[in-house]
Amino acid sequence: MASFTSLGVGSGLPLDTLLNNLTIAEKKRLNPITQQQTDNTARLTAYGTLKSALEKFQTANTALNKPELFRSSNVTSSTEDLKATTEAGAAPGIYTISVTQLAQAQSLSTKSVASNKEALGDGSGTRTIKIEQPGRKEPLEIKLSQDKTTLDDISKAINDTDSGISASIVKVKDGEFKLVLTAAEGMDSKMTISVDGDSKLNDLLAYDSKTGAGKMTELVQAQNSKLTMNGIDIERQSNKITDAPQGVTLELTKKVTDARVTVTKSNEKSTEAIKGWVDAYNSLIDTFNTLTKYKAVDAGAEGQDKDNGALVGDSVVRTIQTGIRAQFANSGSEGAFKTLNEIGIKQDGKTGKMSIDDTKLKKALDENTASVRELLAGDGKETGITTKIAAEVKSYLADDGIIDNAQDSINATLKKLTKQYLSVSASIDDMVARYTAQFTQLDSMMSKLNNTSTYLGQQFTAMNKS
Repeated sequence: MASFTSLGVGSGLPLDTLLNNLTIAEKKRLNPITQQQTDNTARLTAYGTLKSALEKFQTANTALNKPELFRSSNVTSSTEDLKATTEAGAAPGIYTISVTQLAQAQSLSTKSVASNKEALGDGSGTRTIKIEQPGRKEPLEIKLSQDKTTLDDISKAINDTDSGISASIVKVKDGEFKLVLTAAEGMDSKMTISVDGDSKLNDLLAYDSKTGAGKMTELVQAQNSKLTMNGIDIERQSNKITDAPQGVTLELTKKVTDARVTVTKSNEKSTEAIKGWVDAYNSLIDTFNTLTKYKAVDAGAEGQDKDNGALVGDSVVRTIQTGIRAQFANSGSEGAFKTLNEIGIKQDGKTGKMSIDDTKLKKALDENTASVRELLAGDGKETGITTKIAAEVKSYLADDGIIDNAQDSINATLKKLTKQYLSVSASIDDMVARYTAQFTQLDSMMSKLNNTSTYLGQQFTAMNKS
């Protein structure tokens, strides 16, 4: 059979064009599959966008779902020498405070030794450093082997206990080193030290805090902080007072007389959280609107508007929208406020978005913080709008929630479409191959016929001339 590099050369017929048109027509069988792949991929991406928007809203919802947020307060101090901060639940009030004594951490020093790397023990096998403190039930015991009795070794062994006692080596001058031990602040941390199993090391480290006897020198004496608050005498182990008054932390830095600490109720944090929550919800509404956007097309149009959302008419989106909205009227509140509108949070009937009446919200928070808290946060476990929403959104975002299930379904569909596409594509390739073979055969046959026709024509012409 004759071979041709291009179909139609032998026959003179437009077989190349015909084969190309047939191939294009066959490949149109892939278009519905490709469109389904495009649509399902868009839906898969849209569900990812929806999930991300819900997570952002859940973050803002969690920030508001804290009952203690509505017990916030501000604190001021009349002097920088007495710093004050508050925690949730601090009672408003004015406190006159005088600090008569600051807490101090006991510090002890050994006598000087020639080297921080010289073994100081008596050569016995093991020895135990014992440090007793009034605030410690059992003595701190530090065992040292025969080859671990230098100042470096002792310092490291004490610091490794993470006991609140720090050990440091001080170089006084060349050939003169001291070990300094510093406890935590307060009388309960003063140290009595002894060494069992090594008399030489005991002569270096022994100290009795009760009598002051021993070889170590007390550089700083342990003492508690002392202050008066509204005439009440208070004594603590440190300069950080966390329970006088309750909910207020005082940091003592200097002695002061009649410093004034004022605690006032504050709605700043709760107002900020409410506004953040409303903004996050409105952003979620925008996401819903984008994903479900629909614009009708003229009759006879080939397809839907290209700007339509990927989740138009989607039941998952409707379920989520309905589920969240339902919680706005499901606070379980027994307080004075039953609805968001009563505290100044209004919802537009057309758009579904929220807006805040700042004056009304401020009035509600100023006059009845407890009822606002009960409406929005409740107990943080079962009641409160944000508590209900948190549970609702959590179910949507769960691994087996409706979004994940929808995504799993789409992924399964995409796998089927991929198999279908490959199958149809292979079928098209086979069909094109058959067309090509048939056209090649036709081309060859027509070429032979043309050649025969030409030959016979030449013979007839020759016969007529003879």
